[in-house]
Amino acid sequence: MRLRNLIILTVIGPLFLILVVFSLVAIHSLEDNVRSKLQTEVQIITHAIGTSLGYAMVRESPESLEESLHAAFSFHRIYGAYVFDLEGREIYGLGLGESLFEPEEIREVVTAGEPTGDYRQHDGWTYYSALMPLTTPDGEVHGVLQVNRLNTGIENYTGFLTLVASLAFLVGSAGIVMGIWWGFRRHIERPINRLLEVMARVEGGDREQRAAPRGPEEYRRLAVALNGMLDAMAEKDADIEARRLNEIALEKRLRKSRKLAELGVLAAGVAHEIGAPLTVINGQAQRLARREVIGVDERTRLGRIRGEVERIVAIVRQLMELGRRHNVEKEWVSLDTLVKGARQLVEEELEQCGIRLDTELPPTSPRLLANGQQLIQVLTNLLRNATQAEGTRRVRLSAESRGEQLYLWLEDDGNGILQEDKPRVFDPFFTTKPVGQGSGLGLSMVHRIINDHGGTIGVFDSELGGAGFEIVLPLDDRLQDEAASSDTDPRGLAT
Repeated sequence: MRLRNLIILTVIGPLFLILVVFSLVAIHSLEDNVRSKLQTEVQIITHAIGTSLGYAMVRESPESLEESLHAAFSFHRIYGAYVFDLEGREIYGLGLGESLFEPEEIREVVTAGEPTGDYRQHDGWTYYSALMPLTTPDGEVHGVLQVNRLNTGIENYTGFLTLVASLAFLVGSAGIVMGIWWGFRRHIERPINRLLEVMARVEGGDREQRAAPRGPEEYRRLAVALNGMLDAMAEKDADIEARRLNEIALEKRLRKSRKLAELGVLAAGVAHEIGAPLTVINGQAQRLARREVIGVDERTRLGRIRGEVERIVAIVRQLMELGRRHNVEKEWVSLDTLVKGARQLVEEELEQCGIRLDTELPPTSPRLLANGQQLIQVLTNLLRNATQAEGTRRVRLSAESRGEQLYLWLEDDGNGILQEDKPRVFDPFFTTKPVGQGSGLGLSMVHRIINDHGGTIGVFDSELGGAGFEIVLPLDDRLQDEAASSDTDPRGLAT
């Protein structure tokens, strides 16, 4: 059942019923009051003239009797006065309503000796007639006085007033019902419909929909509560989505870790198998280079052979290092020390390429619990990548502490990294350098070191025009799992 109908049945209906009963009781009381007043007035008039008429009948003076009856008409709205003998026969009378009572009724009054009265109809008129025994001073009854009062004035319109009151009540009730219906529709039904519309849109998938807090206080509070519930649901949905993305990222990292582990096992086998041949090749090339019979060109070629052998050995060693799980030995180091150590290692390369290195570090150098040598290796690899990028003339290294995390950004103004290459920059053997100029293991090693420290690393487009790398590290030894398990940070960085 709709709320409007429920209110009509449980509130308005009983209220109108009470009003109807109250109105009927009030009208009935009004009628009784008017009738009682009419009867009292007639009885007073009857008593007033009854005494003089009793003396006139004792004296048997028709003049006195006529004079007393005429005196009755001096009272308001007395339209008839009659005197009857003990048998109910008229002795003398004036006015209207002569035959209102039968002789038997008059004789009953004589027998009872008590006054009486009643409403009677005669010739289309309504009278209230009072009958009073006429007694002598010694109490002997000599006749009966009948005084008639015409039922005019308000007492004659009580029925009409009842009808008018009923019509007014019906009109007023209709107006009240219309007013309640309009007020219900405007102040109750419309706000409820607005809330229902919002909830329907939310159910349809529009989770950004919110209710407007307007209208009566109760609806404003309800709208605020609904918005709060929707906000809480949105937060929960966002948290669930973040957890889902973290699980996906964690799965990706797990696959990558497994891949690196498998690569380490493969590299270990390869190193074991090719280690001896490489040693023989390197030894034979070294022995040939010592002979005096060979020329300078042959000696140079032998030196190149030995260099490539050493390069193969270094690559295999990096693969083994990349796939091996490490227990990082940490100590408290300052950021300034790490930056200074990395800068010293690449300072000569920066000068040779004419590249300017700008550092924007916090005034108070933050300290973090980490393996200093490994983090210096990370910064060194990233700085060398920046110097080797085409068109690089400026490199910027900046840092900022946020709560319990340290943020590092290394950016350059080179030609940058293609969008399709960003997801693969940390994969082993992926490189954009010409063949023979890079193994593609440097950024993979950087990624592994940062992961070992419980941090994240991502790549983005720098505002300088080239590539940018963002590193997030915990300042203490508590690994921040949620941060470490994410492949994408809020800036959309690919890890």
